[in-house]
Amino acid sequence: MQTISWKQDLPQELQVKVAEVENQIAPRLEEMDQVALYNQQRVLRLFRKHRVSEEDLVGSTGYGYDDIGREKIEKIYADYFKTEDAYVRPQMVSGTHAIHTAFYTTLRPGDTLYYLTGTPYDTIQEVIGIAGDNPGTMKEFGINFKATELLDNGQVDYENARKVLETDQSIKMVAIQRSRGYSTRDSFVVAEVAKMIKFVKEINPNLVVFIDNCYGEFTEYEEPTFYGADLMAGSLFKNAGAGIAKGGAFLVGRADLIQAAAARLVAPGVGKGEGPTWGYMRDIYQGFFMAPHTTVQAIKGSIYTAALLEKVGMEVSPAWDAPRTDLVQTVIFHDRDAMINFCAAIQHYSAMNSYVDPVPSFMEGYEDEIIMASGSFIEGSTVELSSDGPLREPFALYIQGGLSYEHVKLAITNAVNETFYTM
Repeated sequence: MQTISWKQDLPQELQVKVAEVENQIAPRLEEMDQVALYNQQRVLRLFRKHRVSEEDLVGSTGYGYDDIGREKIEKIYADYFKTEDAYVRPQMVSGTHAIHTAFYTTLRPGDTLYYLTGTPYDTIQEVIGIAGDNPGTMKEFGINFKATELLDNGQVDYENARKVLETDQSIKMVAIQRSRGYSTRDSFVVAEVAKMIKFVKEINPNLVVFIDNCYGEFTEYEEPTFYGADLMAGSLFKNAGAGIAKGGAFLVGRADLIQAAAARLVAPGVGKGEGPTWGYMRDIYQGFFMAPHTTVQAIKGSIYTAALLEKVGMEVSPAWDAPRTDLVQTVIFHDRDAMINFCAAIQHYSAMNSYVDPVPSFMEGYEDEIIMASGSFIEGSTVELSSDGPLREPFALYIQGGLSYEHVKLAITNAVNETFYTM
């Protein structure tokens, strides 16, 4: 029977490069398949342990009293992340919203939020009040902010961090940003995060260690909460929702902090007891069940992206054979127009709005113009294939997500063809 190749319409030179990449990355893809299998086993065991059934998927209205599905999914999240409690709600509209809620579990006027991993990314800077001119920031409430910038090699500056933590008694929460955000440093693998948690707790065990885990769930065999993180946030339209959950976010951690987060989000005295889930529970359950598989599909796509773009001479981070701990693949263009053109090419090979050309624009929460390709079924979903970045030096495009490895492979290959071979 005749074999028909998906590559047959590509230039011969690009076909050769793709074939070389496929052989090159095969062992890494198999390693990631093993991560998916292990984490899928853990999720399946929890669904069986908690006896998930049809009635858990119904949801609730009004106040959301006695929502058995909501209570059960929060037990599943707590079990998976090995924490005392969890808060999984559609009322949290994004990872940033969950992070903002987490900050107010601990911080009060006069307290200091301290970032061990350098200044956070743009939207969190707006929340803190060190960027933008917005009402309701932490700065407006008299909450202070400090950060120790990372070393030139992208690692934590433990020497200077120790000085800060030992001398500033106003610090109540230490934040660790696992993903690179809009920077070019490597994301932190769980082993590195575990080292950071240990470092902080040895200096002062009473400090609340918070993890911004967006893009990080299900990427490794372990999670930061396995190593004593007190509170951790993530988004349901990133990894944990698998492109199925239509919105929402989660917090996992110590029971008292989760209760404080619920009081902040809803009202003191109400807390976790209220919060309708409407018709979303089926999506939240199914998204969590599919998350190990979908997350690894996206990572396999990132590995392919790094290898192919490196093959055509682009500067990428992380490299194709580097450890993977999130969905983000950075490509450095050092040129505004080239970055815009490549981003547009990814849009052209999206399932949704493939006929659209992305236009640089200002977005809420960002200081610079942003270019973004996002042909996703769920608006803003970054577990689906997207690319974006601020239009500032070094003109780094952040490519993330992909519901299937096949889609990423097709989109990136054709974007390379459109950008480097047919212009």
